[in-house]
Amino acid sequence: MYTKSPRPYEHEYQMQKKRNENPARAKRASARRAMDAKGVDRTGMDIDHTVPLSKGGTNAAGNLRLKKPSANRSFSRNSDHTVKVNKPKKK
Repeated sequence: MYTKSPRPYEHEYQMQKKRNENPARAKRASARRAMDAKGVDRTGMDIDHTVPLSKGGTNAAGNLRLKKPSANRSFSRNSDHTVKVNKPKKK
């Protein structure tokens, strides 16, 4: 525990990079820091990707938005509990 001294975040980050550990995690943290730097109050909200990372989206500011956790973490499900495939709506 780091009770008597501050937690060495920078050292932990450098070790994660050295081990190539979870680069997506570092990108998500970077997106959160960018929002915090802009002064965005994200208390009680999730950062959502307009175009999901799994579909080729990025952590760029233009692809991020704030959503309520209940909306961000819920997905339409099939009867066998698998996630429904999102299909574009026909116009």
